[in-house]
Amino acid sequence: MTEAEYIQQHRNEDVHTLAFKKIPDGINLQFCLQQIEGWQLACKKLPQWTEKEGILFPPRLSMEQCSSQSTSLYKQQVVERLLPEEKRQEMIDLTGGYGVDFSYLAPLFKHATYVEQNPHLCKLAQHNFPVLGLSNTDIVCGDGMQLLTQTNQTYSLVYMDPARRDNAGRKTVALEDCTPDITQLATEFTLRSHVTLVKLSPMLDISLALRTLKNVSEVHVVSVEGECKELLLVIAADRKIEEIKFYCVNLRSGDPIFVCSETERYTTPDILPRLSNEETFLYEPNASILKAGVQNTLCSLYNLKKIHPNSHLFVNNQLIKGFPGRSFRIVGWSDFSKRNLCTLLGDLKQANLATRNFPTSVEVLRKRLKLREGGQDYLFATTQADGSHILIRGEKIFST
Repeated sequence: MTEAEYIQQHRNEDVHTLAFKKIPDGINLQFCLQQIEGWQLACKKLPQWTEKEGILFPPRLSMEQCSSQSTSLYKQQVVERLLPEEKRQEMIDLTGGYGVDFSYLAPLFKHATYVEQNPHLCKLAQHNFPVLGLSNTDIVCGDGMQLLTQTNQTYSLVYMDPARRDNAGRKTVALEDCTPDITQLATEFTLRSHVTLVKLSPMLDISLALRTLKNVSEVHVVSVEGECKELLLVIAADRKIEEIKFYCVNLRSGDPIFVCSETERYTTPDILPRLSNEETFLYEPNASILKAGVQNTLCSLYNLKKIHPNSHLFVNNQLIKGFPGRSFRIVGWSDFSKRNLCTLLGDLKQANLATRNFPTSVEVLRKRLKLREGGQDYLFATTQADGSHILIRGEKIFST
């Protein structure tokens, strides 16, 4: 039996169980387990890659850190919009990694260069890129920062995803702590590329990043099914930047892309003094909108009122179709007196409980209310503009 046959035969099995089973002679078990585990992770993260026979996978950490298919396809769409086809001549990925983003961006250009310091990842790229059908590409095993600064070549697109872990493996979020330090490359970006696209940690302070980097024209906050995954900064060198635009994206959710300007980001919200019977719908913005800090813009755009300046829950009396987040029909609400809570909850035994701008944790409140997790009912414990605490019960409205 060959290693390829062993991997094919066992790739749906648990790798921890396989590690203790007897293996045929001549089989490199560590290699096979890495390929089986990588394939299993890719089935969820990179389904298009698993359709190609012969793809080799890296160790688990590289698989966890690489972009997903959905976020890579979004980057592809961003680049297609920013660069007309006639301007897509040469691109370079300074931090190639496993090559997922590169594999989706490279086909847009006449020629593409992948740069990576890790020799093992370079070898994987040399094997995988032909399997993926990528042509007109160069693979450079080296330092992308040095390559960019030591050449006079200009690129249509410079892409980079700097490492966000220090030498001890701890996560870092500051721009200066990334490897390479993109703050040192700011000038090079404007000199060497028409457009630079930088992928960063979703934990990054966006306002601080914008004060640090020059010529940022767009900020993309990318979530997948409600979980914030990455920030993308677009640095444009060949056009005047009148105002930064913020793009809030929630992939695979059905949410529309929400776009607003930097000025709109600082909109003063319309605050509701206290909840009343006139408010029949509750809205919670998705994670990308909250991370971008553009939630107050929703008030003027959708004629909403905010429950509290810091609660980030919105209400109105008319259902909004296509709201970028979750929508609920308000069933009722109450303060936290025992009598009123009993009236609101009745014989409810199970609910999805969340706290927003509330002094008690979900765990503590769940025990107090004696509720199991899950079910069809949603409860929001929050603070009103007058400082009072309330519990709102709602029914989720699913988009059609």
